[in-house]
Amino acid sequence: MAKARSATLNRRSFIATAAALGAAGLAVPALGQTALDAGTVQEETANTNMRRNISSFRALDWQPYFDNLRNGAILVDITSRALHFWSEDQTVYKLYPTSIPVSEDLTRRGRTEVIRKVEGPTWSPTPAMKQRNPEWPDFVPAGPDNPLGTHALYLSWQYYRIHGTHDTRKIGRKSSNGCVGLYNEHIQELFALAKVGTQVLLI
Repeated sequence: MAKARSATLNRRSFIATAAALGAAGLAVPALGQTALDAGTVQEETANTNMRRNISSFRALDWQPYFDNLRNGAILVDITSRALHFWSEDQTVYKLYPTSIPVSEDLTRRGRTEVIRKVEGPTWSPTPAMKQRNPEWPDFVPAGPDNPLGTHALYLSWQYYRIHGTHDTRKIGRKSSNGCVGLYNEHIQELFALAKVGTQVLLI
């Protein structure tokens, strides 16, 4: 009986760890088959898919993506669900897990730049969002219910932002309507590093 209880606790511990790592967009360590019972096949498949999605979540060099680092540079890799930042003087490099758009038709790729920085942003749905979700409010003030979290970097593309989120379950997932989401502590850090004019590339 003690052995069965231990196996149950180990399985629960693994599931909790996998969920936490998944929310952070990080790889989940594989367990031996002997540690899994028939009821965990679906969990193992999900973890395999998660590892595949974040297989390229690793440090990158800036040179293949930018000609220079004037005003700093941000690279958003949709495939690995990761945001990379390099400072202009190359003394700072950051790598953050992100949320990405829920579908390909909401995903935009290419070059843009930061045109505005807002601490405590307000939010209004775009006309397209309102059409898809007429029950959504027309305006959400800054605060814990705001979808943009604590800070937002506005891009030159209309309606596109790099922003925080109070819903940490979204990070590492396809969960946005086009924007790139970060944990609030990460967007706060990036907000301090990025400038108006920082280059941004989404690939």
